[in-house]
Amino acid sequence: MYFARVTGHAAPPRGSASDALDEAPFPPALVEELLRAFGRAVRAHQLYLHNNPTYLKSLEVARAAFAPIWEHTGELTLEVSDTQLRWAGRVVLNEPDKTTDALPWVLYKDGIRELRFLKEVEVQEFVGFIDVISRVRKAVHGEDDLLTLMWEREFNFIRYRYVDMTVDGAEPLDPSDLSRMERLVDPTQVRQPATEEVMPPGVVSLDDFNTTLYFLEEKEVEYLRTAIQQEYASELRTNVVGALLDTYEQQVDPTVREEIAGVLDILLVNLLTTGQLGAVAALLHEVMVTAERARAIEEGQRARLLLLADRLSEPEALTQLLQAIDERVESVGQQELNDLFEQLRVQALGTIFQWLGRVQNPRVRAQMETAAARLAAANTNELIRLIGSSEREISLEAVRRAGAMRAPAAVPALGRLLQSPEAEVRLVAVQALAEVGSPGSLQALERTLDDPSRDVRVASARAFGARTHRPALNRLEALIKEQKINTADLTEKMAVFEAYGAMCGDAGISMLDGILNGRGLFGKRGDPELRACAAMALGRIASEPARAALLKAGTDKEVLVRNAVNRALRPGPA
Repeated sequence: MYFARVTGHAAPPRGSASDALDEAPFPPALVEELLRAFGRAVRAHQLYLHNNPTYLKSLEVARAAFAPIWEHTGELTLEVSDTQLRWAGRVVLNEPDKTTDALPWVLYKDGIRELRFLKEVEVQEFVGFIDVISRVRKAVHGEDDLLTLMWEREFNFIRYRYVDMTVDGAEPLDPSDLSRMERLVDPTQVRQPATEEVMPPGVVSLDDFNTTLYFLEEKEVEYLRTAIQQEYASELRTNVVGALLDTYEQQVDPTVREEIAGVLDILLVNLLTTGQLGAVAALLHEVMVTAERARAIEEGQRARLLLLADRLSEPEALTQLLQAIDERVESVGQQELNDLFEQLRVQALGTIFQWLGRVQNPRVRAQMETAAARLAAANTNELIRLIGSSEREISLEAVRRAGAMRAPAAVPALGRLLQSPEAEVRLVAVQALAEVGSPGSLQALERTLDDPSRDVRVASARAFGARTHRPALNRLEALIKEQKINTADLTEKMAVFEAYGAMCGDAGISMLDGILNGRGLFGKRGDPELRACAAMALGRIASEPARAALLKAGTDKEVLVRNAVNRALRPGPA
């Protein structure tokens, strides 16, 4: 964020010779249209929720208005007066009424005299600037002014010059004087000034003192620099929370503690509104610590503190928070989300599971799934309870999480879902049991080989093939011998035969050889699909007798069978 503090410059009368300008670099109508779109976006920001289609459309239109301007220049500079915004000496916005809805007056009354937008501002900081203007329009006496709010935002793509309105006798700033004013350096440059750089007026450099008799030693100077950097990098909100809770622990007066609890309530709402998820997580963590260690704390006082996390974990509040995270423009850090979820109550897990299926942003969904998995891993009992939830979305998500966590403790609950009348529920349960892969989970899967749903049967067979669960061998062999598999599609046949081949060993070669190379009445070969599946099963056995059986079918006239034989004879897994 770059800015200049300017006072005491007299402005020449408007219309003087200094206003004579060359032809504009591009049509002023582009800037006028941008300012109109910006005004509509600010009004929509004040009137609608931030997921409202009208608000989102106004943002899209305002952002699009920047595009034709960036085709001509990399920055847009607006000069500010009490009733007008001027660009290249031309009036691009004229609002003679000095009201809180007039953009020139909103900027001018708090000292802004020049406003510059850099390329990509519409992508990086446009929503934040709209929010600042909206807050200033609605501000009451005693609240932060425009300069304070812009300073807090630390804009990088928005720069401005201003006059100090508190200096007595300061005259309005003439835009023609701006070119002669010196610009203060970036705060990062103040912290670590270049050794040969000429420092601006009013900025003290350590180099000015390094020749004095009692100047600090180099290690002391480095210590000071490090301390300043740490101070700039520290999170002010976290420091405020720490100070409040320190006071809470030291003061046993119930009135003081109740007042601090109320301030924390307001602060939590403010942090949630501004999207400071990391600060919210830090606040809830510190509150929990204080509730446990504060001296002479009464039970009612402890409950009052813990109510903060309780309220945020309630379905209605948490749903609104998750929706805001999904719809926010700025990205959310994974660590921020992890820290926040860790501070929620265990009952929040069901609400999170219910919301995961509704997340529109793929990146946010992945982050939420990661954070939810950490919360579920820390609360296995709640995860198992949610598997049996009457809410279908919650139950299915809990099943998926249990499978991803490979939680053996969830096997009994997952096994009960195999009796569900819904094929989709049974399929998700089978997939989760296969991921768990414990002997108990595979035993529960055995009965699903006869499931009415083809997808469930295929998933079960593939699970046995991957896990080599030998107790299922008899069921698989029965499916093949009794020709129950004959009416299935090719995918199911392959899954059953490959699972059988993975477990039967040389004992199954005779049956598979008979299917692949045997002949029926009048020398007729069997179904090509079954023969191809038998070849794939022999490939899974991968022994010399199995290889010999495959070689006998190497010149088979059926293309499907020949391809399966060739594939089964390749080195490595079939």
